[in-house]
Amino acid sequence: MKLKAISVLVAVILGAACRLNSSSAEASSGKLAGSYRFERNGWIYLHVEGSPDRIGYQHGYHLSAEIADLLRVLKPFLQQTTKRDWAFYREAGEKVLWATIDEEYQREINGIVEGLAARGIKADRWDIVALNALEELPYYYLPMLEKQQGQPVSTHAPGNCSAFIAAGSYTKDHRIVMGHNNWTNYITGSRWNVIFDIKPERGYRILMDGLPGVIASDDDFGVNSNGIMITETTITQFEGFDPHGKAEFARARKAMQYSRSIDDYIRIMLDGNNGGYANDWLIGDNKTGEIALFELGLKEHSVRRSKDGYFAGSNFPVDPKLTKVETTFDVTDKQNSPNARRARWEQLMAEYKGRIDAEVGKRMESDGYDVIEKKEGPNERTLCGCADQSPRGIPEWDWGKFFPGGTVQAKVIDSTMAGKMQLWAAMGHPCRADFIAEDFLKQHPDYGWMRGLLRDMKTQPWTQFSIGMK
Repeated sequence: MKLKAISVLVAVILGAACRLNSSSAEASSGKLAGSYRFERNGWIYLHVEGSPDRIGYQHGYHLSAEIADLLRVLKPFLQQTTKRDWAFYREAGEKVLWATIDEEYQREINGIVEGLAARGIKADRWDIVALNALEELPYYYLPMLEKQQGQPVSTHAPGNCSAFIAAGSYTKDHRIVMGHNNWTNYITGSRWNVIFDIKPERGYRILMDGLPGVIASDDDFGVNSNGIMITETTITQFEGFDPHGKAEFARARKAMQYSRSIDDYIRIMLDGNNGGYANDWLIGDNKTGEIALFELGLKEHSVRRSKDGYFAGSNFPVDPKLTKVETTFDVTDKQNSPNARRARWEQLMAEYKGRIDAEVGKRMESDGYDVIEKKEGPNERTLCGCADQSPRGIPEWDWGKFFPGGTVQAKVIDSTMAGKMQLWAAMGHPCRADFIAEDFLKQHPDYGWMRGLLRDMKTQPWTQFSIGMK
């Protein structure tokens, strides 16, 4: 009897093993072939490859739990902060944006939906389009619509990020160094933790950070295999949107995937420009050593280029005409967040001129010095920002006092790394200890509606990522 029982047990185990091997073989020869994910120091690394359909499927399948969670928290967050429900954004995604998206990226979005379905997650095409447009629909399309309808404007274009790009006499080896830290609300920001290694069948390979479910980086930091290095900071208090233009997130992804030069990047972003997510783009060409600041509004745009200098961004507009015509930004207010951070960039660039490398880049993106109070912060006026530490808040961005927002992660890359398609990334506040959601909510009960949406955001060490990493 014992031998018979053992034989039955062995048969069950072997049968299970065969089924597992069969499933693995089926996956490796099917839509998931070549794709994988792993986690390190707060980041999820995702490698996807192949046709748009396969890339989308792999994305949706491997990040299914994270996409479902982001949708779960984004819906009540937008309802509370923009007074519009998720159905509004789904409808805008369908009727305003979908037809403007290139077929390649429509296929990728549909693939994400299929990958989610394979893991039992119920989300459709319009959920994923609305998720991809989480910047341009609430903060550009919605204000335009409210103005047209004669309603009070409920949201305003926020300021996101502190970034720089430098070359020539400003850097240690005279080659390009680029850095960026991502400012956003902590609900979304604590989930902005994916490193994408995308190997498409057409265009260039991409290494970038991003959000689960979103086909572009969206805070826009990355490098392609032709040496084009890209980041940006948002133009705060911007007004304007063209509902007949092409979706910004799709243009940004296309520009990162297909650009061979700075001129290519500018051309792709201008093609069908809808004014959504208006940015100061910082672009480098690792082949030539040239860097550029491409300021893209709706009616206005400008380009500044150099092989010896730097460009920095902290949400201030640069071109005087764009500032006057398309923003309500106050250039005379030296104490507001963008202008205070601009002054700090100028200090740091003078201090580190000739010495900027990746390590100095990390230091600058982690900087918590307040130029107004002339002391260490961090707060809403420091390059590494923590608005939750400020009784002033940032009212121009609809951030009240102690609003849980600011720097949520940072990245740095230099020319040597770009040539190898590598980057440094740090999740959480690089200038401050862990953000603990429950501690914050106890101290600030006004934000009690965020309970269950906010989550802890641990400060993690700088970590190097590269394409093909296992």
